Amino acid sequence: MLIDLSSELEAALIGLSLPAWELDGSFLARTTMMRYRTELMVTPQFQETVATLRHALTAENGGYAVLRLGNLFTALGNDDDRFLRVSAAFAAEIATPFSPFPRWPLWKDIGVKIGKDPGKSSGIGYNAFHMDLVNAGLPPDYTTLLCVRPDPLGGGPSILSDAHAAVARLSEESRALLAESAYHYGTFFDLFGVGEEYKPFPILDGSGPGRGFVRFTAKMLERSQLGRAHANAARELAEELVKGQVSFMLMPGDYLIVDQRRFLHGREALRSGQETVPESDRRLLLQLFLRARSDESLAA
Repeated sequence: MLIDLSSELEAALIGLSLPAWELDGSFLARTTMMRYRTELMVTPQFQETVATLRHALTAENGGYAVLRLGNLFTALGNDDDRFLRVSAAFAAEIATPFSPFPRWPLWKDIGVKIGKDPGKSSGIGYNAFHMDLVNAGLPPDYTTLLCVRPDPLGGGPSILSDAHAAVARLSEESRALLAESAYHYGTFFDLFGVGEEYKPFPILDGSGPGRGFVRFTAKMLERSQLGRAHANAARELAEELVKGQVSFMLMPGDYLIVDQRRFLHGREALRSGQETVPESDRRLLLQLFLRARSDESLAA
């Protein structure tokens, strides 16, 4: 769902100067979230926009949203901190922002590296469907991507697919195999706020139809040693995810928020010729993770 800001809200946010955030460990401090909320709740149309955003993420057919912050991004383009504070404030109305990576205090850069594995998030090739931190005991509940620059050559649209809808189209035999702890992928070290390594893990966690994480990354099909039956079941799921995908291009200031319990994400390949684009002009996203709160508000 695409969510535009009213001109009244945009004008108010452009004139607003939120304070620098503070962290509590790897998480955005509660005091910061409370201060942001206090200042923004009196901003015209902010509460209505947040309600629309929450509905897009939680409705029966929802699970993701793109908050269109392009005009705000343009107006505050020379003050990245102000723009990122407003973006973090919107995110904090959904869940608690945090960074699992010591190197990145909150937002993580995802740029383009020509020599990187093409299938990685910073590579230039097709980034197949996956959930972030698939092998963590406590994966982020939400992954968010803020577009600073799209591919100047016109490639790299984002792709999303309803993981539970894809699972529902599989045979009972395949679902049974996906529910077995037979899968593993990636490394695990020096991470904050995501629990211990989960290895091996089931793709389906037994939460029941339409619920729980679908712990899947298509990269496991090529980079993990899997038995034939389990690999075939995972391959069938990958095919169903592609059949059900939606695709769209993120533009500067677009803020994508994805519920990882419902949708998997990826990216089509960037357009050929990336080596001709100066590094400072290549596609750039900023990633922020969110942890669901047990309470529905930040009050006490």
